Amino acid sequence: MSETKPVPGSRKHRARGWISLAVVFAVAGLAGVETYRLRQVNASTSLPMAPARKGDFSVIVRCRGELKARRSLQLTAPVNVPDLRIVWAAPPASPVKAGDVVIRFDPSSAKQQLQEKEAALRQAQATLDQELAQARITTEQDKLDLSTSSYQVEKARLEASKQEIVSALQGEENKIDLSLAEEDLKVKGAASHLHSASDAAKIASLTRLRDHAQADVDLTNKRLGQMELKAPLSGLIVYMQNFSQGWMNAKPFQVGDQVWSGASVAEIPDLNTLEMEGKIEEIDRGRITIGDASRVKIDALPELTLTANLTSLSPLTEQTFEWPPTSSFRGFSAIQKPDPRLRPGMNGSMDIEIKKIPSAISVPAKALFTRNGKPVVFVNGKTGYRAVEVQILARNPDEIAIKGLDAGAMVALVDPEKNDRKP
Repeated sequence: MSETKPVPGSRKHRARGWISLAVVFAVAGLAGVETYRLRQVNASTSLPMAPARKGDFSVIVRCRGELKARRSLQLTAPVNVPDLRIVWAAPPASPVKAGDVVIRFDPSSAKQQLQEKEAALRQAQATLDQELAQARITTEQDKLDLSTSSYQVEKARLEASKQEIVSALQGEENKIDLSLAEEDLKVKGAASHLHSASDAAKIASLTRLRDHAQADVDLTNKRLGQMELKAPLSGLIVYMQNFSQGWMNAKPFQVGDQVWSGASVAEIPDLNTLEMEGKIEEIDRGRITIGDASRVKIDALPELTLTANLTSLSPLTEQTFEWPPTSSFRGFSAIQKPDPRLRPGMNGSMDIEIKKIPSAISVPAKALFTRNGKPVVFVNGKTGYRAVEVQILARNPDEIAIKGLDAGAMVALVDPEKNDRKP
């Protein structure tokens, strides 16, 4: 049997391979450490951060609502005026001044009625004048007849007084003539009273007819005067809903619409009395009181923050018509200096200040996390982020007052320990 001889240089070749493999692993480890360090640095620079702020912290109750005018006046259509139709109206939401005409109704029907009523009045007045003239003629005729009868009575009485100097037959005739004259005087007097009473009744009846016709004319003139609705105060014109076509098809009143008697056509709110009506949850009702300062923000004007004061609270909850229905209290904050751009019905929010913590450290609400059941914030340092346990003093929807952190510390707004983010 022959012996196997070792190949010269094989040990040196294997040692060189092991050394090369060790160098590769060392380079890979250094590259991994550097990559991890770079990732940590990139993470510390790419995560959104915010500084911890020191100052007075206002504990607020936030609620949503809309602007309303505490004082507003409605414009109503005239009562007992038929065939009301809008022929002109001021543009919706346009500014108006007190005394300006904002709505005009069609006056053609009222003008036609006025002509008819005036004709009836003239006829009634002419009939009354004719009856008055006839009554004067009758009165004068009755006076003449009474005078004549009185003369005949006196004449007959004079003739009857001659009985002693005339024959008996003539004396009896004179007595008969006196009796007839006296009877005729009584008849004429009764006829005069009858004519007077009859004429008075006819005149009274015709006077009532004339007065009724005059009242109709005055009423029609008043209706013509109500064909224009004027603004009772300065503000904005807001048209009410027209429900003549049903609730589903309700639209604001506009030119051409038929208006029923006494309908509320428009409303003018006083812009100096604007207030925010907010919906307050039942859990927050006991935390606020009347007189609390509040800040009002309008959705359409995000750059605007208005100062206000809570002036009233509803004693009971009110149910909304939304689905599902909810019940909440109503709080009203009067705006101290209304902006001219504000309009009733604008949506917004109302922050009611219930307490103030002086010199408090506050961070955004997104910067607070939970570790092992305790609140923590992640502070950015030289070696990365570290969790700092804090104590919560007060909580608002957007920020939180805490204790255990220095002012100015940069805190992360996302959890840096979640490594599922891609580099």
